Amino acid sequence: MIFTPLGQTPQAGPEYLSETRYLDFGAPSIRAFVEEAIAGEEKSEIGKAVRLFYAVRDRIRYDPFSMRLDPATYVASHVLATGFAFCIPKAILLVAAARAAGIPAGLGLSDVVNHLTTEKLKARMGGKTYFMYHGYAVLLLEGAWVKAAPAFNIELCRRFGVRPTEFDGRGDAVFQEYDASNRRHMEYVKDHGIWSDFPCERVLADFRAFYPPIAFGEEGTGERFEDGAPV
Repeated sequence: MIFTPLGQTPQAGPEYLSETRYLDFGAPSIRAFVEEAIAGEEKSEIGKAVRLFYAVRDRIRYDPFSMRLDPATYVASHVLATGFAFCIPKAILLVAAARAAGIPAGLGLSDVVNHLTTEKLKARMGGKTYFMYHGYAVLLLEGAWVKAAPAFNIELCRRFGVRPTEFDGRGDAVFQEYDASNRRHMEYVKDHGIWSDFPCERVLADFRAFYPPIAFGEEGTGERFEDGAPV
């Protein structure tokens, strides 16, 4: 696994195109997902990246209640099959999809403060608005590495009044600092660099130490994060 610290540019080696346990883009489901998403854009690398970003952003529902300590939930094909995930698994799926399309890609990790988190999510996180290891994809496009955070699907953005993150393949697409009403929303506070694979043991160990057990709920409750949106 290759790690690139804050302020440095990843070297575009084979590690950023390789299949791994978590970036299992050889799975038939991932291949089919990618083929459908990029249909008609096979000749444009940026076009493919943009199509893949929006496919992951909007087809996979953002759900922080799905946060788990089971490594299997961070496998790209599992994320696709489930249809919902929080930011890290969604970023993993985008990295895997990009590699399947021949685009070098890595996983970026940063800590953020969510100034507009819901009371229910805040309670699950032990009263915290500080979220450790927000995940996003980092893609090599036309010689430049660009960030792409596909976490918040368009349905959620509309319900919460959040500005959606848009991606053109040329500039960074990260969380918006302010929402649609110009309230302070997301603040990036710490960068953990770029990874050629998901550092599962490190992330889950830090999650266990930082969050209370209630943060890692049970599957199958039917609870949807966006159902807690303000009326």
